[in-house]
Parts: sequence; C-alpha cells; structure tokens
Amino acid sequence: MFYQPRLGDHGLALDPFKALIVPRPIGWIGTVDRAGVVNLAPYSFFNAVSDQPPHVMFSSDGAKDSLRNAEETGEFVCSLATFALREEMNATSATVAPEIDEMALAGLEKAPSRLVRPPRVAASPAAFECRTWKIVDLPGSGEGRRYAMVIGEVVGIHIDDRFIVDGRVNTAGMEPISRLGYSEYGVTREVFRMRRPE
Repeated sequence: MFYQPRLGDHGLALDPFKALIVPRPIGWIGTVDRAGVVNLAPYSFFNAVSDQPPHVMFSSDGAKDSLRNAEETGEFVCSLATFALREEMNATSATVAPEIDEMALAGLEKAPSRLVRPPRVAASPAAFECRTWKIVDLPGSGEGRRYAMVIGEVVGIHIDDRFIVDGRVNTAGMEPISRLGYSEYGVTREVFRMRRPE
C-alpha cells in the first residue's frame, strides 16, 4: 500500500505511522513549574540527537505542561521507563490539571537531581539531567495547536551501579520499555552485538 499522510488515505481503522517508527524509546520527562509543582509525563517522540556533548529531544503534541515548564524554567529530567515501572509510567500519562504532581499521583518516590531543579524517579535505573537548549516549533494541524520539539543538553547522568557490569551498562538488565504502535509497548530483554566493518 501507499498513502499520503496529509490526506489520510490509508484506508485502515487507525493511522499506521506510529506502528512503523518502532521501537520508540520513552522519554519520561520530569519538570518543575515556576511555583515548584512537579510534572512527570511519558513521551514516545523522544531520542538522543548527539553525544559530544550529549543532547536529547522530546516532542510535544500540544502545549502540555512539560513543554511549558521546560521552556519557562530551562530545565528537565528524563528518567528511564522500565518494565518494572510500566504501570507508574502509564499512570503519569493521565491528563490532569497543571497543579497536580504526577509523581505523587503515581506513587513514585522522588530523588533529587544535582544540577537542575526537577527531581528524577528514584526507582528508575538511569536518568538524564538536562538544560533546555532550543525549542523548535513544528508545523501542526488544527488552529491553536502547538507541536514543538524540545532539545536539551544532558548536563548530568545517573546510573544505578547494579547495572554496570564489567565496565559496561547492562541495558537488557534494566528492561527498558518502548512504545510501538497503537496501545502496544515493547521491552528490551535480549541484545546482540555487531561490529561495524573497518
């Protein structure tokens, strides 16, 4: 089949785009607003975009709290979403008022960051402390709807020492989860290694 996304002429019950860009790592983005209220939300439009220095990005469909806070305060934290934390991650995706602390709502313990104000998820095996570098507004559909990509420089990284084995991070041991299409998720439990040709 072939279809044009702007026309939506795929003929399927649901748009297959997100089912094809897989797996998408989940950026579990923590921010704090000007009043000090903590916000935590999962973003499947998330990834690393460079490593010297490291930068990550998340993209917001609409002017959500994470976008607003990262823009106003210049900071955010990304905690790794894992299989063990899948229910809590899902709970933080609920649409709630800006004054609601999603970490408290999901029963998550906060851990302090070292270089930025937003806390990280204490139970998460890894977290990135970020300073907002740039926000790029994307073309969106519908009046008044803002689609924006937040790019942040990673200024600090936390790794649970239990997952460092022989000088390497045991990624599969962390069991990170990723978003697939529709309401489906994946979990990384098995890895394989290939070296690039010289």
